[in-house]
Amino acid sequence: MAVVALKNVTKLFRGRREFVVAVDDVTLEIADGELVVLVGPSGCGKTTTLRLIAGLERRTGGSVEIAGRVVDDLPPKDRDVALVFQNYALYPHLTVSDNLAFGLKMRRTPKDEIRSRVGAIARMLEIENLLSRKPHELSGGQQQRVALGRAIVRRPNVYLFDEPLANLDAQLRVQTRRELKRMQRELGMTALYVTHDQYEAMALGDRIAVMNRGRIQQVGRPMEVYDHPANRFVAGFIGVPPMNFLEGRLVNGDGATTFDFGVGRAVLPPGLAGRVSGRTGETMTLGVRPERVKLACGTDDPAGVRVTVTMVEPAGDRADIYSVLSDGRECVASVPASSSPPVGSVAFARFEPDGVALFEQSEVGVNVAAHDDVA
Repeated sequence: MAVVALKNVTKLFRGRREFVVAVDDVTLEIADGELVVLVGPSGCGKTTTLRLIAGLERRTGGSVEIAGRVVDDLPPKDRDVALVFQNYALYPHLTVSDNLAFGLKMRRTPKDEIRSRVGAIARMLEIENLLSRKPHELSGGQQQRVALGRAIVRRPNVYLFDEPLANLDAQLRVQTRRELKRMQRELGMTALYVTHDQYEAMALGDRIAVMNRGRIQQVGRPMEVYDHPANRFVAGFIGVPPMNFLEGRLVNGDGATTFDFGVGRAVLPPGLAGRVSGRTGETMTLGVRPERVKLACGTDDPAGVRVTVTMVEPAGDRADIYSVLSDGRECVASVPASSSPPVGSVAFARFEPDGVALFEQSEVGVNVAAHDDVA
């Protein structure tokens, strides 16, 4: 396997009147044997980045390295990468066995080795009984396994996955995702996986890279990105339900810096309060995850803020409680299902200090708490 390094990679497409920036100065490294997930909304440049590595698009600037070799001028066939598409891209006139073997035959691999490798992959993916079938005789999940097998059997330096599970139903998607992660670890794959599904990104990636408008917003381990988002975009994109945002200002009172959002105040953890003590009066945005919002129902809580429950979404062992503050702003709390309040009831919401983020009112919306030690 090999290290993949993107260095200041840019890709422009010519529009009707001007150039469109699809990938904007992206620098990213994927370690040997690592699975990195590139996640972001549709149109953010994820697939274009993948295609630049594969050689299906030519970069406008920067460079792409695979195994320490600059591959910018190499055609796709010479980059030693395998690409798995969302639409499977199987050859309809070939059997499963021939689809699996196709890449090996093109590389003039000895027949005995082809037979051995195809058999091993078929056993790993549990499709041994499908080898004589053609793609139209397979279910969507079976076709996806064949597409994965065709990429794996080649043993390339790098695997590139372009939303390969998007067409599967929910249950099969979970199963296939688990199998893919197992194979990645067993085979030591160096892989870049593209998806718009942030839950899939969190479940699959050794690290995730969050992308928006052609730029990498943050790279890190899944829980690092979740707990310490670099900016407001990352905070709002990663997490279901998404983070609550409340605009307000920093104030000093009783010798401590707190956050005043109009209808209430939020206590900041000591480390963060100390860092922003010199910025009192400044307008910022408070962010808090729904599971960090505690609801008190049926009793007054002087330290909480009064909310009215507008919707309850059961989610198994928890319920997502949507409510509004007295000024009309929305607040979402995730609570145990057994303590779910009824719609229309009044509750008091309290924000856990060690679970808050604080975003600047800039275009980027930097989280000033991202590197703060709140322990």
